[in-house]
Amino acid sequence: MSDFQPLVFSGVQPTGNLHLGNYLGAIRKFVALQENNDCIYCVVDLHAITAQLVHDDMPGQIRAIAAAFIASGIDPKKHIVFNQSAVPQHAELAWIFNCVARIGWMNRMTQFKDKAGKDRENASLGLFAYPSLMAADILVYRATHVPVGDDQKQHLELARDIAQKFNNDFSEHIRRAGHGIDTMVGEEAVHAFFPTVEPLIDGPAPRVMSLRDGTKKMSKSDASDLSRVNLMDDAETISKKIRKAKTDPDALPSEVDGLKGRPEADNLVGIYAALSDKTKEQVLSEFGGQQFSVFKPALVDLSVAVLAPITGEMRRLMDDTSHIDGILRNGGERARARAEKTMKQVREIIGFLQ
Repeated sequence: MSDFQPLVFSGVQPTGNLHLGNYLGAIRKFVALQENNDCIYCVVDLHAITAQLVHDDMPGQIRAIAAAFIASGIDPKKHIVFNQSAVPQHAELAWIFNCVARIGWMNRMTQFKDKAGKDRENASLGLFAYPSLMAADILVYRATHVPVGDDQKQHLELARDIAQKFNNDFSEHIRRAGHGIDTMVGEEAVHAFFPTVEPLIDGPAPRVMSLRDGTKKMSKSDASDLSRVNLMDDAETISKKIRKAKTDPDALPSEVDGLKGRPEADNLVGIYAALSDKTKEQVLSEFGGQQFSVFKPALVDLSVAVLAPITGEMRRLMDDTSHIDGILRNGGERARARAEKTMKQVREIIGFLQ
């Protein structure tokens, strides 16, 4: 029984300043995964226009994400770093997936409901079809694993549904074309073209919350800049934001159970744990019983120590746009070659003339 070659794919939207949540929830995972995996990391600029069509500085935002990838430790020579719009096969496969996916599936996507809000009828068709494009991003490389946050898990499940329906609907065509492989889906042996995608969700801080409201996710779109630590913030700004972060009057507990019902305390402990590669239990064994007046300065020192080298390298890279553009151009060429191999086979399976 054969199986698909392991491949990690993920992407980040070029929309505004990257923040600590993007780093801990996504980029740092990307860096760790590259040690033992074949990885493709994408600046998903096509996704960026689904909710906001016009961007003041799209090229600068694309470069900033690429700079953050590289400054954090991603190796663009061993792996692929590129921007999505440079590979038209993403959009081509997305259209095919629009025809595979069912309206009922898309209507169940909670992120669309959240982003469209009450003005659902005025939302763009692109926002509604966003998960179909995300499935195409992953499956055009026949990727097997995707590091995502909890909020994207539903979209990964949709990608699995789309892949399975394509495999089922075109099973005989796939077999006749000789492009699929024998693999296992659960306990069933099938001949498949697209793999079953697995989400990678782990770590002590998979969701970093707002510094002003521990019940809301840290976000680039939050009106208050004090709600987030941006990757481009200097040490003084990081210190100011963490010291002003909302907390409660009680001391930190000695056990993790003591964080229940204390979202701001839980968030700050989770951030410390993630930045220090410790568990929340280990952090509380060190700071349990201490007031936030003791814990916050320690969190400031740790945050600056981890982020300052990344910020400095990002600034250096952003000052050399030709270097960043060269990395993206090279990555785009390599990504297109892989994507076209998939699409050529997809066109043959469907029956398009080439």
